[in-house]
Amino acid sequence: MKFAIDRLSLLRPLGHVSSVVERRNTIPILANVVIRAEAGQLTLTATDMEMDIAEQVSCSVVQDGACTVPAHLLNDIVKKLPDGAEVTIMVTDGTASVHAGRSNFTLPTLPIEDFPAFNNSELPVQFALTAADMRHQVDTTRFAISTEETRYYLNGIYFHKSDSGELAAVATDGHRLALAQMSMPQGADDLPNIILPRKAVGELRKLLDNEDGEVNIKLSETRAEFSFGQVRLTSKLIDGSFPDYTRVIPQGNDKVLSVDRGLFSAAVDRVSTISSEKSRSVKLSLSENLLTLSASTPEASSAVEELEVSYSGDDLDIGFNARYLLEIAQQIEGDVIQMALSDPGSPSLISTPGDDNNLFVLMPMRV
Repeated sequence: MKFAIDRLSLLRPLGHVSSVVERRNTIPILANVVIRAEAGQLTLTATDMEMDIAEQVSCSVVQDGACTVPAHLLNDIVKKLPDGAEVTIMVTDGTASVHAGRSNFTLPTLPIEDFPAFNNSELPVQFALTAADMRHQVDTTRFAISTEETRYYLNGIYFHKSDSGELAAVATDGHRLALAQMSMPQGADDLPNIILPRKAVGELRKLLDNEDGEVNIKLSETRAEFSFGQVRLTSKLIDGSFPDYTRVIPQGNDKVLSVDRGLFSAAVDRVSTISSEKSRSVKLSLSENLLTLSASTPEASSAVEELEVSYSGDDLDIGFNARYLLEIAQQIEGDVIQMALSDPGSPSLISTPGDDNNLFVLMPMRV
């Protein structure tokens, strides 16, 4: 095999596929990327046995062929080559030679036959979303994915058909919940309830960064495939049942606070500076059209800031994790945050006024 390609054209897909590869691998072949050159196309493929990414790019193929080389090592080499360099890769006698200008590298290869075969089972549900819609569903919810491995069924985003017939994405870690809904796309009426794992969510979001076309989605009960441009990502799904999240969405919260998103975020950030790193708690004290944010520490540090707000309910003191508040505020799309509160011990509902499709639930904490 022999081919030549511009450094930048190789670096982008190589970075995408090698990010799937675990740095520490007990199975040597899983540390490698498959490179296949034929008919003027270079195809790069990598897997961690749970997820695989394949991406194509045009190149100048001198001799068709395929090999596997260490993914991170090749990626690190290409990263350090000068801009504009032409990279030539040639495989002979079980080694891969990488040439660029006066730089020459020799890398070991492993037999391509040892690389695991991909699951090609049927994916019966097929539909498409715009890349912008897919990014929105992911961005609105992924910050709330649980990292607690014992509750593995919370370690991803739950995609399903909501009771109102919409495509819903939900994530929760027990402290906060994020829900994003949109009209059900054509072809998705038979959508199975799926939980896309946290790692796959992260890789998908990176791949979507500069994409503006459509994302073709194929699903079964156990697997999901996303393809767009020259990229295809396939992932196993979490085998578990997501809890009935609708039970934790408060319905009767009658104390409604409206506040400028930018001013609120900046005030929370400033006041929480003095909080202990572990809890980062901040107290919200509400009275008519006034919000007082405060925080204190056992070492006698304290901070207080007042904001003019729209609020006409009873006086209320309630505490929240400042980081959780800031993460939710980042996902609010409008200029105004609306918080529907009940009492110091009950969850709060946070949203953009007039937006019923995206909402957040946040549990309070003692302060």
